[in-house]
Amino acid sequence: MGSPEVTTALDWQSMNITVAGLGVSGISAARALAGLGASVTVVDGGSSEAHLERAASLEGEGISVRLADAETLPEGTDLVVTSPGWKPGSPLFQAAAEAGVDVVGDVEIAWRLRGPDAAPWLAITGTNGKTTTTQMLASILAAAGLRTAAVGNIGTPIVDVVQEGDDAYDVLAVELSSYQLHWAPSLRAHSAAVLNLAPDHLDWHGSMEAYAADKGRIYEGNRVACVYNMADKVTEDLVRGADVEEGCRAVGFTLGTPGPSQLGVVEGILVDRAFVEDRHKQAQELAEIADVNPPAPHNIANALAAAALARAFGVPAAAVRDGLRAFRPDAHRIQHVADVDRVAYIDDSKATNTHAAEASLAAYESIVWIAGGLAKGATFDELVAKSAKRLRGVVLFGADRALIREALARHAPEVPVVDLDRTDTGAMLAAVREAARLSDPGDTVLLAPACASMDMFANYNKRGDAFAEAVRELGAVDG
Repeated sequence: MGSPEVTTALDWQSMNITVAGLGVSGISAARALAGLGASVTVVDGGSSEAHLERAASLEGEGISVRLADAETLPEGTDLVVTSPGWKPGSPLFQAAAEAGVDVVGDVEIAWRLRGPDAAPWLAITGTNGKTTTTQMLASILAAAGLRTAAVGNIGTPIVDVVQEGDDAYDVLAVELSSYQLHWAPSLRAHSAAVLNLAPDHLDWHGSMEAYAADKGRIYEGNRVACVYNMADKVTEDLVRGADVEEGCRAVGFTLGTPGPSQLGVVEGILVDRAFVEDRHKQAQELAEIADVNPPAPHNIANALAAAALARAFGVPAAAVRDGLRAFRPDAHRIQHVADVDRVAYIDDSKATNTHAAEASLAAYESIVWIAGGLAKGATFDELVAKSAKRLRGVVLFGADRALIREALARHAPEVPVVDLDRTDTGAMLAAVREAARLSDPGDTVLLAPACASMDMFANYNKRGDAFAEAVRELGAVDG
């Protein structure tokens, strides 16, 4: 971790800054830094029509852009600001290291741009559930009458939000990816949560240990609370290893009965035994499970984490309830599409890894599972073994479907499997029709692919849209 001294205000006007990446966060950082008087050059390996259009826009604002070369460090560079997805071993960063030039991310720039009276950050990371939890937290904070926004890895670039001024917000709900945390050495949140950890993005980080270490950076310097998942020991270990301010507390959340300094569930009620006057003898009712949308187990865990961060900021219990009731999840996150012939069709296209798919499968009792896509190096034995008793049938498609099929043969050989030897977008309609054939009234047909979508679709949103369209067509035919 970098030391707190790196947050000292920089003389931006004297700096030559190279911004790596011509995406949303790169463009935001470039404009912000140029607006502060820095000399900015944006570099990107692309040269498409879209790249040319973005470059022309920035150049019209006095920002230099170099396309088709993302490896050479511009001469005279004092600082490199990277977009989140660029790997640490990129040639540009190697060149920066050889030149003694620091590399930071847009979150780091946002942190350095904050004024002395800027809104505190309540920060959230984890392998799965980040966006939902951050949006839940923002809803709770808003219900408490606080001026807030869900920012960071979602919504408006955080650099843009910070530039609105110290008095624009009371508090920010900040989603942070492992990439962003890697490049944010001086971040010091008011309170933070790591929701869960499972292998993901290991090609970027190099190892599970490095991935966990970057996630754990979110706890560094926390002032009030480090929120962790009691069902995921690694998150607690990260809290134990963090260097926090004196008086900062470890606060756990659990789907079981909470102990002191924990939030949990008692007889269908979300309760707080952390932010009460006597946490050894008292518990504060926050909300009912029915207030959480949807009330799947992993989403209740998300709600508890959001509530813990809100309570750490002093939000009253009633606002937790009202905020959860007001919250509506984004599309493709355990989204009920329709009931057809008394079978529920659920779109969880956002379940792009095995950890997310496991949580999704745990939410239903009798499932026809639609899965497959790009495995990203994942294995499926643990997922299938844990979920086998819930599976009525499975429909597979996509480039790496054989990996799931083989795991099913090992751990759920009695479950019927339809293997669609297709990677075209039209495979979704065939998959939904096969799932309908395998299902009985009372079942759930669940799209929880456990894989990335890019072998067949532009992104998980398009995959979810294709599922919903296929379900609508199925309903029209059956109707």
